[in-house]
Amino acid sequence: MRVFLAVHLPKLPLEVFRPRWSPEPVSGSVVLEKDTVVITDAAARAAGVRPGLKRGGVLTLSPETEMYERDSSREEAAYRDVGIALMRFSPEVALLDEATVVIEIGASLRLFGGLRALCREAQLILDALGFTARLSAAPTGQGAWLLAKYGNTRVLKLASLERRLATLPMLAVPEVRPFLDWFTGLGCASIADLRRLPRAGLQRRCGEHLLDSLDRAFGTAPELFDWLELPPTFTARIELPDRLEQADGAVFGVQRLIVQLCGWLCARQLAISGVRLLLEHERGRHAIEPTTLDIALSEPTWRDEHLLRLFKERLHRIELSAPVIALRLDASQVEPAAPASDTLFPEPGGSPEDHERLLELLVARLGEENVLRPVPAPDHRPEIANRWLPVTHRAKLDALPQGLPRPTWMLDTPVRLLMRQHRPFYGSPLRMVSPGERIESGWFDGELVTRDYFVAQADDQSCYWIYRERVSSRDAEEEQRWFLHGLFG
Repeated sequence: MRVFLAVHLPKLPLEVFRPRWSPEPVSGSVVLEKDTVVITDAAARAAGVRPGLKRGGVLTLSPETEMYERDSSREEAAYRDVGIALMRFSPEVALLDEATVVIEIGASLRLFGGLRALCREAQLILDALGFTARLSAAPTGQGAWLLAKYGNTRVLKLASLERRLATLPMLAVPEVRPFLDWFTGLGCASIADLRRLPRAGLQRRCGEHLLDSLDRAFGTAPELFDWLELPPTFTARIELPDRLEQADGAVFGVQRLIVQLCGWLCARQLAISGVRLLLEHERGRHAIEPTTLDIALSEPTWRDEHLLRLFKERLHRIELSAPVIALRLDASQVEPAAPASDTLFPEPGGSPEDHERLLELLVARLGEENVLRPVPAPDHRPEIANRWLPVTHRAKLDALPQGLPRPTWMLDTPVRLLMRQHRPFYGSPLRMVSPGERIESGWFDGELVTRDYFVAQADDQSCYWIYRERVSSRDAEEEQRWFLHGLFG
């Protein structure tokens, strides 16, 4: 079954300058084309500004209203960004006329939990991008495109589509507009009125394009689309509507870039293991080098939630040297995506991927130097073998001794224990609960140690790693010295 999702962007000319997540100015904003208003926001309409008004009229009614000249290049770039972001639902995405994106989602409905769930996810993506949109679904792409321009209508059967399309005004069909006066003189107002006219007469009077458009919309003629082609590498840039003095304010812009990145990754079946964000400052004579944030992932991902959390933590910790005017995101390291395997009996406490994501979040929040992992050195002396390095450091992990107890918490300097009744004492008398482990090493670097280690238990059942210094036969009469070197959890 073929199902098409159409996304119409009615406010695209304005929202390329003022995305929905940008604070709306009190005085309002309008977009001009050849000194004529083509689109307004709510605040400008409240001041009496309407489409078709000239620049002078806007200045008369509301002098403080922000006016932007329509920028078709920015609109096309934003339009393409929307198409790339929606590729997470299907690689078959087409950019049609009148700011409408069409996606063939028939094969994706079951994966995303049905049409309603898929539309909800698509709406979240569009909200993150900062665009107002109408979403419609239909068995034909042309039909979905017509429905999206007049509301949020979703039908899955051709019979239902025919009834919905019949009620639309005839102006919804672009091929009708050159002949509007003629059709109005015939008393036509809706698409149903057009279809009641003789086909032969319509073809002679209006050409074959009008009938072909209607046939494709109603499913009686085949549809051909120019599917959107993706670039081989990903880089995206966004100019911010206002200068940012605090890095936290860039979160919404970063989310927009990440949503585009994840759409590109899904369409190309790739995962990302490294990404770079550049916060661009003032350009020109007093240009400043961009502030760079690099995110390295231990486990490749193609999902936006984890990436956004990492960037939020990093942005929260950064101090800007100058205001930010633009953001750029580069996919520095990508690799083929490996889908997660769903086992019959999942691991309790989360999968290894979940643990890796937690570590990445901690590194972003606390800093690389504050999240450490044990990396034992090949030495028998515990104070030398016990090394801790940043979790992102890829040092080779030497094999740990098998079958020997090792505490997680090692003291930097061993603590000498009191002796009571010829037994070591630490809060209470300690009794040995393991065989002794003899360590005699360090002769090669002048740091010789000769010790016997034991696991000792106190009266409260807590366990400690203690050792006694070996003494020679001539010093045997001296009292043995015991030291605490580690604590068990």
